[in-house]
Amino acid sequence: MAIPFSRPLALSQGDPAGIGPDITLMAWLRRRELGLPPFFLIGDPDVLALRARQLNLAVPIREIDKADAAIGMFADALPVTSVPAGIEVVAGEPHAATAKGTIAAIEKAVSLVIGGEALAVVTNPIAKAVLYEAGFRFPGHTEFLADLAARATGGPVTPVMMLSGPKLRAIPVTIHIPLRDVPQALTEKLVMETCRIAHDDLRQRFGIDAPRLAVAGLNPHAGETGTIGREDEDIIRPAIERLRDEGIDAIGPLPADTMFHDEARARYDVAICMYHDQALIPAKALGFDDSVNVTLGLPFVRTSPDHGTAFGIAGKGLAREHSLVAALKLAAQLGRTAESRR
Repeated sequence: MAIPFSRPLALSQGDPAGIGPDITLMAWLRRRELGLPPFFLIGDPDVLALRARQLNLAVPIREIDKADAAIGMFADALPVTSVPAGIEVVAGEPHAATAKGTIAAIEKAVSLVIGGEALAVVTNPIAKAVLYEAGFRFPGHTEFLADLAARATGGPVTPVMMLSGPKLRAIPVTIHIPLRDVPQALTEKLVMETCRIAHDDLRQRFGIDAPRLAVAGLNPHAGETGTIGREDEDIIRPAIERLRDEGIDAIGPLPADTMFHDEARARYDVAICMYHDQALIPAKALGFDDSVNVTLGLPFVRTSPDHGTAFGIAGKGLAREHSLVAALKLAAQLGRTAESRR
């Protein structure tokens, strides 16, 4: 028998003109079939109701003031904590006037989880360009969440992005920077810090007692002992050696072109990659619909669907809820595991 949840998941609406409302409605409709953990949306209930009508989805929507009200209500209605969008939202037509509400929904989700009222944060996709137009000063979701966490705890927070799917977990050490800047951004300290956070979160939240880390090289053939670039020998290898001295099971640097076939993946729990596409291409190729974006290194659990706002299909009945479903399930699993290990 499944253990009932005492706290729901807090799901932010994301950009209200994107597919966040669509996939939220679709996920709730499949709650019984898929055994979804209880969640509530933080966003504009009018946007949600309009999108339900556009998509011809029979989803009763009820506003709540307290997160715990979502537990008893979830079976019969989609609970919503109201954060107004700011304008009348048209599916597929993003507008900077909605940025304030989008940001407020994320802030509310974090405050409820840090305050112990919700189990974990799940975020629907945002459009960074829309937020930038309104003065948003963070590169993206991850950095904003880290800032919120740092403000709440009063301590430094280093966020680490992981894509977690049924066949592969992958982490990029550097993320949203130009490829030409990666060699300069890579440092022994950064590689070590990323690996330490991955090791700790795999233990505390994923329940892996002795995580195995496979660390990719930066250059072709992992630098071929320094003949195809020195970064692998001068930065990555020393970092791995120091990690192993600390008791962390890290191997590498490994040639990235031989790290992701079935036999290779069986030998590790997470791939630590040196740049964005080195991690995300194999992760998405091996699990496009059911991979989840997980932020490690935060004092709370945060997951997100592994896709964007998809304005072109919003409100048209073409969106798929699979990645959001996976994000909700993983958030609940990680939240419960973290609780059990405290």
